[in-house]
Formats: sequence, structure tokens, C-alpha cells
Amino acid sequence: MVKAFLLGALLGGFTLASSAPLYAQADIIKERQSLMKSNSAASKAIKAAVGAKDYATVEAKAKDIMGNADKIVADFPKGSTTGKTKAKPEIWEKSDLFAKDAKSLGKAASELATAAKAGNEAEVGAKVKAVGAACSSCHKQFRAKDYAE
Repeated sequence: MVKAFLLGALLGGFTLASSAPLYAQADIIKERQSLMKSNSAASKAIKAAVGAKDYATVEAKAKDIMGNADKIVADFPKGSTTGKTKAKPEIWEKSDLFAKDAKSLGKAASELATAAKAGNEAEVGAKVKAVGAACSSCHKQFRAKDYAE
């Protein structure tokens, strides 16, 4: 009876210890998906605000994207590939390029915020395109069309 209890406790402890990294990985995947959804929502808000010439909103949302760009690389730690994710292995195989793309997004968003603050309509239009191009470039290289599991 005692042996059965000890064996059960040992197996239970092993199960918990071996599953902890999976839960942590699921958390980081949820965190990065939330960050990307935030960028998507900010991009949609920017497009609507540009149409309304609401440059204060453009500036604020561009700053949101800037802040998110600073977090992107940290949200893709090495080995966080298991779970519901569209992240391609190239993120970790070409980590320098991935980091460079995240930095480019932050720079483009910063330039958009500056143009919006100045109320420069032509410059805002050009910088919105630059932010879109930065997103698109990274997604083409590092994001799969379907979820991996």
C-alpha cells in the first residue's frame, strides 16, 4: 500500500514537472498572439483615423505598435514552437533577421507617430504604408498560413 502511494506520488510529481514547460510555452504563445492582435487592432484604428484625419489617434496607435515592437523578440523565446502557433522555425533559425524586422517595425511606427503629431497628411500616408510593409515583410518570412500543433 505504501509502495503504491509512493509510486503514485512519484509519477504525479514527474507529470507535473514535465508538463510545466508546456504550460509556460502555452502562456508565451498566448502572450505573443495577444501582442499581435493588439498590433492588428492598432493598424485598423490607424486606417480609420487616417480617413477621418484624426492624427491624435494615429499618433497614439502608432506608439502602441512601437511599444509592441520592443516586445516582439522576447515573445518568441527559443523553443517556443509547440502549441497553437503560426510561427515558422525560421524565427529561431534566422533570429538576427527576425530581430531586425521587429526593430524596423518600431522605427516605422515611430516615424508614423512623428508625422501624425505634425499633422502632415502626405507624410502620414507614406508612413502608414511603411508600417504595413514592415508587418508584411516579417509575416511573409516568419508566419505560416495555418496553425501548427
